[in-house]
Amino acid sequence: VQLQESGPGLVKPSQTLSLTCPVSGGSITTSYYAWSWIRQSPGKGLEWMGLIDYGGNTYYTPSLKSRTSISRDTSKNQFSLQLTSVTPEDTAVYYCVKDDGPWGQGTQVTVSS
Repeated sequence: VQLQESGPGLVKPSQTLSLTCPVSGGSITTSYYAWSWIRQSPGKGLEWMGLIDYGGNTYYTPSLKSRTSISRDTSKNQFSLQLTSVTPEDTAVYYCVKDDGPWGQGTQVTVSS
């Protein structure tokens, strides 16, 4: 299985961050896989943001739940992240991850005007 994040590297404050993760070598609907978004901000540890499972169920970390949405497109075998009302504190490297691996290579997203 391979994953690769894609999306804009620069987002303005108050806008919505949108990333997509196409998956190759395996189906996102395979039981019992789960697909997560994880980020790492400068100088901070890894933060799990949320996941979508093989059945399309979603789970979010409480601190980000009000701003986060994870969805999927089974026809394209990909899943996506939307984070609304971003601030500079959302600047981070964002990773898409299959439950027990692998990870995508990560994509830098900077929030700045």
